[in-house]
Amino acid sequence: MKKNHIGEKIKEIRQHQRMTLKTLAEKTGFSISFLSQLERGKSSTTLESLKKISIAFGVNPSIFFDDEESYSDGTLMINQRADKHDIYYKDLGTMVAQRDFAPLLVVLKPGRTEGNLITHRGQEFLYVLEGILTIQLEEQLIELRPTESYMIDSTKPHYWYNYTNSDVKLLCVSSEV
Repeated sequence: MKKNHIGEKIKEIRQHQRMTLKTLAEKTGFSISFLSQLERGKSSTTLESLKKISIAFGVNPSIFFDDEESYSDGTLMINQRADKHDIYYKDLGTMVAQRDFAPLLVVLKPGRTEGNLITHRGQEFLYVLEGILTIQLEEQLIELRPTESYMIDSTKPHYWYNYTNSDVKLLCVSSEV
C-alpha cells in the first residue's frame, strides 16, 4: 500500500469535484494548512476527520481505504482498512454506484477505546455479529452483544468502542438522508 494513499485519495476526489482547499476547509471546519498537509502526507488523520471529509465530498468513508491490503481471521476477509486506527472496513454495497445507504462490515480490534464523539447527517444501524460493542450516544454508554442491534440518529454525538480483548465484528448500515 502506498504510504500516502489517504492523502492522495482526498486530493484526487477534491480535484475531481473541482473543490478548492478553502471550500473543503469551510465544509469540514479544518484549516487549509491541515488539509494541505494531509494531502501531501505530512499529517495524519483520525477516523472522525475522515468522516467529516467524506460528508463534505458526499462519498462513503470506505473510499479512503486501500483495497490492496487485507485482514483475515480465517473465516472473514476484510479488504479495506485504516492503518493507524486498526479498524477494518469492507464496503458491501459496491455493486451499486448511486446508493441511498452504505452497508459496511466493520472489525474493531481489541482495545479500540479512543475516539471523539462525532455527528453527521443521517442514521446508522448497527448489528453486532461477534464480540461486545460499546456505543457512546451523547452521555449514554450502550453495550451490544452478538445478534443485538441499535439505530442511531447520527446528528447526535456518538462513537463506537471495543473495550474487550477480542475483535468486535459488526454490520453498519449508514445513510446520509
